[in-house]
Amino acid sequence: MSEEMVEDERQFYRKAKKYWKAVPATVDGMLGGYGHISSIDISSSKRFLQKFLRDSPTKTGTLCALDCGSGIGRITKRLLLPIFKMVDMVDVTEDFLIKAKTYLGEESKRVGNFFCNGLQDFSPEPNHYDVIWIQWVIGHLTDTHLVDFLKRCKTGLRPNGIIVIKDNMAHEGVIMDDVDSSLCRDLDLVRKLIRQAGLDILCQEKQENFPEEIYHVYTLAMR
Repeated sequence: MSEEMVEDERQFYRKAKKYWKAVPATVDGMLGGYGHISSIDISSSKRFLQKFLRDSPTKTGTLCALDCGSGIGRITKRLLLPIFKMVDMVDVTEDFLIKAKTYLGEESKRVGNFFCNGLQDFSPEPNHYDVIWIQWVIGHLTDTHLVDFLKRCKTGLRPNGIIVIKDNMAHEGVIMDDVDSSLCRDLDLVRKLIRQAGLDILCQEKQENFPEEIYHVYTLAMR
């Protein structure tokens, strides 16, 4: 459905890249002026992730995580590095990755790779990651590229590894944002695309305590 809204695929990606190049390399910039929600967001994500880190036969490991659409490393710094031994970051904006090295400080030594790629062109290393975290970035992929990327992520997981998508969900259908060149899909469509990638949804949770004027945000874990 969202494919019909992207008339020129190359222009869709080019426009998004240009948009992010002009965004300040700050937490507020990463969150579109909503920097004040960062702590609420991280706290909820920690609780969500802990469900999979408890002792059980299917416990997710804590060796390595991948932060997709990482920006300057807000999630890497506050969610992933406190849990995982190593983290890799991937983002389309080189300036954000340069800034990440100072933003993360000493902890940047535990970032193995700073990959500068759009996710449509990125392939995670096979059998390498315990958690692949994809937050507020799936709207920058067409349906086909999102499904293909999730398939590649699946091969990038270690045993008992999980992929997590946390993103805005439209009330119904698909909404195109011409400013940042992104798509906001409804939850049913996102779930459908996840299934098309051959993944099973393990857990789904609605984000609480976000400002009422922004989209509903859902977190989904899959493998």
